[in-house]
Amino acid sequence: MREITITIDDRLISAREGDILLWAALDNGVYIPHLCAHREELKHPSASCRLCFVEVQGRPMPVPACTVKVSDGLVVNTRSERVDALVAAGFELIMSNHRLDCKNCAANGNCGLQRIAKERKLRLKPKNLPVLERDLQVDSSADGIVYDPNKCVLCGHCIRSCRSDGKGILGFTRRGYDRIVTTFGDVPLGESGCNSCGACASACPVGAFAPK
Repeated sequence: MREITITIDDRLISAREGDILLWAALDNGVYIPHLCAHREELKHPSASCRLCFVEVQGRPMPVPACTVKVSDGLVVNTRSERVDALVAAGFELIMSNHRLDCKNCAANGNCGLQRIAKERKLRLKPKNLPVLERDLQVDSSADGIVYDPNKCVLCGHCIRSCRSDGKGILGFTRRGYDRIVTTFGDVPLGESGCNSCGACASACPVGAFAPK
């Protein structure tokens, strides 16, 4: 692919034609909030976290940066009133359904949610929405892994990692508010064939999967 030049926040950046905008920005030191994006998802990005919104010149509405392929002369703004409002709303929705326990969390200090809050000056504790406590059971049945579904943000990184580097036992199930990451048949990790390889914990950005 040929080298092209795009503009992000009034800064000229070199990229390869057809690259995903989110990765082109991040690779050049431009931070865009994100949780679910994965570099291998080139054709069908899930865009489920709704955090990587940007404004692209020529498009009437903000778009997720993980869905945009760069082309020569592309002009992008990562901050605007509309973008900031969308990111703030999406982040608050996620935090309204996330068990906030930073002090005791394995991801504390290296958490995707903490970074987004810091970069965009957002509150970890929702201000405008009630916190929805689902009280799902924590699974500590595997030898070396503990899974707290109450912390899960449904980014899917654990599923990809388990399939590529582990036993492939994880997947999504159910819909809407009830959607969770679980094993086939909802059996505990310790009965699922999990070998505690740690791939899920390494991939999880929020400490839902963590080593014991």
